[in-house]
Amino acid sequence: MTISDWLIDVALLLVVFRQLREERLTLRTVLLPLALITWAGTAYLHDIPTAGNDLVLIGAFAGTGVALGLAGGAITRVRYADGHIRVKATVGAAALWVVSMGFRLGFAVWSSHPSGGASVARFSAGHDITGGQAWVAALVLMAFGEVVFRLGVIVVRGLRTRAHHPPAPVSALARAGAAKGAS
Repeated sequence: MTISDWLIDVALLLVVFRQLREERLTLRTVLLPLALITWAGTAYLHDIPTAGNDLVLIGAFAGTGVALGLAGGAITRVRYADGHIRVKATVGAAALWVVSMGFRLGFAVWSSHPSGGASVARFSAGHDITGGQAWVAALVLMAFGEVVFRLGVIVVRGLRTRAHHPPAPVSALARAGAAKGAS
């Protein structure tokens, strides 16, 4: 693993740990994790192999990522306060993310060592997985599924929460200030 591999993994972990503190759901809250996985995709996902059982492996890992993302989004705290949607990762949501990131990171480190690489090669040969790019695609798409679906659930929950709260009435003083500023 390169230094950039480690940095992207640490950055993705910090994104979730930062959300252990409640924050407003903003465009930045959504775009930062998407930018990180987009970078990872461009760095690692050069093609998606389709021979042998590659798509089965990729589908299983991507499906696991989607399930983890749905679960993480469902147990993330979403509320409406002070005119804003607020989100806070629960300990459970953070734990899901840390476990899945730890799995991907651990697998990458393990498979890059001779004994791990040999084990992956034997497993791949025995299960008709055609090569390393299938594993890379599976791991990257697992992360994509987790990030995209977690964010999607949080955004949908936030929009539903906001829909149940009527906009705050604008006070006469605020209207007067706005009218004065417009002149």
